[in-house]
Amino acid sequence: MNTSDIVIIIVLVLAAATAFLWYLNKKSMRKMVQAQDFIEQNLTTAQIFVIDKKQEKPSLTNLPKAVYDQMPRTSKMRKVNLVRAKVGPQIVTLMCDKPVYEVLPTKKTVKVDLAGMYIVSVTGMNLEDKKKKTWGEKMSSRLTSSQKEAAGNSKRK
Repeated sequence: MNTSDIVIIIVLVLAAATAFLWYLNKKSMRKMVQAQDFIEQNLTTAQIFVIDKKQEKPSLTNLPKAVYDQMPRTSKMRKVNLVRAKVGPQIVTLMCDKPVYEVLPTKKTVKVDLAGMYIVSVTGMNLEDKKKKTWGEKMSSRLTSSQKEAAGNSKRK
């Protein structure tokens, strides 16, 4: 085997891997579009009282059996953002994405958009102030505010 044969084999393997990844991406995009359509069709606005929020693996103790059985195996192995909330007279466990999870305050009543047991977004709140900031974000906001103050003081003089 000379080097040209090895290069041809490597190119063929890379082309096969690229085609396989393209197929998986196309399949997952189709699923994502279907899920987004489902969310848009079943979107309702509700007022909930957030009792507790946790990041943990889904289990039969924190999710209803019907929901747990329908989850894919890969989703059962990952940690999920779970929110225990009182919706009307019932206490239920809801799921949400990380940006929504970071903004939700505990022990407060919040108006949210729900699609089944999935929290899509929080409505009627100033989300920028509620989001937890990293150390770098805090320092950059302090720097910009001090620069604005310095610019305001120089204009006054």
